[in-house]
Amino acid sequence: MPAYLNAMAFAVGEVERTVEEADALGLLVSGAAALRAAGFARQHACAEGTTAYDLARRAVEPLRPHLAGTGALLYATCIPANANLGDPSRFAATGDVKYLMDFPASHLQAEFGLEDAFVLGVNQQACTGLLGALRLAALMLAGEPALQSALCVTADRFPPGAKYEQAYNLISDGAAAMVVGRKPAGYRILACHARTNGAWARASDDETVGTFFNHTHRFVGETLAKAGLKAGDLSAIVTQNMNVKAWQILSRLLGIGFDKVAFPSLGEVAHMISGDNIVNLLRLEAEGRVRSGDKLLLLMSGYGLNWQGVVLERCACR
Repeated sequence: MPAYLNAMAFAVGEVERTVEEADALGLLVSGAAALRAAGFARQHACAEGTTAYDLARRAVEPLRPHLAGTGALLYATCIPANANLGDPSRFAATGDVKYLMDFPASHLQAEFGLEDAFVLGVNQQACTGLLGALRLAALMLAGEPALQSALCVTADRFPPGAKYEQAYNLISDGAAAMVVGRKPAGYRILACHARTNGAWARASDDETVGTFFNHTHRFVGETLAKAGLKAGDLSAIVTQNMNVKAWQILSRLLGIGFDKVAFPSLGEVAHMISGDNIVNLLRLEAEGRVRSGDKLLLLMSGYGLNWQGVVLERCACR
């Protein structure tokens, strides 16, 4: 039975800065000029006291009308520390590990009245975590006939003192949420694919960039083969917000026109960790750039090293 992605929302940190303002605060590695040349203009960070869980609540709130009957809640974080609401200093003072296991997914379940939802945390897939959660939701729907829908959430904020640049990409704090279910609306999920190359888990930024092109080329081919598609069948690759020069190269390697690589929020949102695909898909919809029957590839890569891809087809029904 097919599964559908049929509701999406996101939230970003409330402090908005230009790339130059971030540089002046010492938050960058490469400098403002280099990141401007890479396509970045602004970034969003959490104010003091705002948690990743606060972002998750803001992302899920618009989806409240779609949550009746939710049977599973999958909560992904890129940074494992964002999967704990407890105070590590209380652990240091008491030795009680419960302060390391105050899970935001449980709080979210209670706060949104999802008492019947099975709760699962996903926190070792870096930037690919939300697509990993989507894949798990689709697998659960295929294997559990009684399950009608799953809520997938990702939420991350960088800790105080962190640089807001990773692997030459400008970072924003943010969260995204989506509903995956049996209701034929939104986007039909045609295929999901994942690959981890654990041997590269400690790769440097330069090594990560160096291996990105050959691994991603192979991964896209595998993902499209699962969906029974070729690159020319895609209307767009809806990808993560990363250095525009990397995609100019990769699109040529894939044989896909650069005009089909869609990251329209790159300049204004930056790399919102695991939520970029959702932000960009919503932007494409708002601009009227997605039509019934369009086939889209959501693609993410991240530390680990991990790759995740999901092929969608826009439904005629909404």
